[in-house]
Amino acid sequence: MQERNISDIIERYLKEILNDANAVEIKRSEVARRFDCVPSQINYVIKTRFTLPNGYLVESKRGGGGYIRIAKINLVDNTEMFQTLLAYIGEQISTKQAWKIIQGLYDDQILSKREAI
Repeated sequence: MQERNISDIIERYLKEILNDANAVEIKRSEVARRFDCVPSQINYVIKTRFTLPNGYLVESKRGGGGYIRIAKINLVDNTEMFQTLLAYIGEQISTKQAWKIIQGLYDDQILSKREAI
């Protein structure tokens, strides 16, 4: 199956790296060169697809030695992240945000397929 766009390709690349490790540090410019795109494309992918509701924690350091660190989090084992997620949810969230959280819990095998749907 062919990828839909460059964002899908970048997302898949980063997730493949994360399959081998719980966290990855990247340099935005290096990834952009690898995919022959602008660095802001890397920012877009990270900001939209590697979010807390999707089960990721992102840290960044700007400057010459800067990096972006993406970590896959397990909400069951990390009560602090679970509390952060609850604070993110607050009193209500959109349907889209809820489905992202459910998908992340399903991907982490916290929810079964039956529970997720």
